[in-house]
Amino acid sequence: MQRQYRDYGDSRNKGFCVHCGGAYETDDHNPSKVFLDEPLPPNLPLAQSCLACNNGFSADEEYVSCLIDCAITGTADPEAVRRDKVRRALSNNRRLRNDLQAARSDIDGRIEWQADMARVNRIVVKMARGLTAFELNEPQLDPPDRIDVRPFVLLSPEARETFERGESEDFALWPEVGSRALNRLIIGKDDEYVDGWLVVQPGRFRYRTDQDDGVTVRMDIGGYLACTVAWV
Repeated sequence: MQRQYRDYGDSRNKGFCVHCGGAYETDDHNPSKVFLDEPLPPNLPLAQSCLACNNGFSADEEYVSCLIDCAITGTADPEAVRRDKVRRALSNNRRLRNDLQAARSDIDGRIEWQADMARVNRIVVKMARGLTAFELNEPQLDPPDRIDVRPFVLLSPEARETFERGESEDFALWPEVGSRALNRLIIGKDDEYVDGWLVVQPGRFRYRTDQDDGVTVRMDIGGYLACTVAWV
């Protein structure tokens, strides 16, 4: 469970939508609650958002959440997936279920999924933007310089190690004064991080933010998808 910290960082980095720079009208969960199981953990990371952005990501968030569970179980059958939220989504949204069924192929007994990577990347970048603002008070409105999204099973041992520990083992740059990241370092307890990661919900979502060279956000979604988004 994450502890609650206030953000005392530079006020010039607040008060606008972290996705488009528009008016701050609502708070956006990062990750979206569709990626988490009930009961939801307290103190979920929030990002300032406009209503259009907050509502505009919902369909793609549901798609990515269902895609991950379908890939893990090997089927888009609502009765066979693991998570209740995915089961309900597939049962209630015929178009979504059909899209995922069409993405599945069985090649010589090996199941493959042709994911809509534009939708996947859109949600991964959305969450990374929210987390840079929430944790570092460093909103990133420009397109990222690097997006890397791959299932853990496709990572080499070396790539997995780099993903887990970051590009550098050295602490290169202190976070902004007053940011949640700095507050965690100064007044946080020994169990604040798990091997350098902040765990939102075990097995569902964890993340880490690094400022070794620009801003990098790494996310583990569902224990299945390894995501890295970087602004250099």
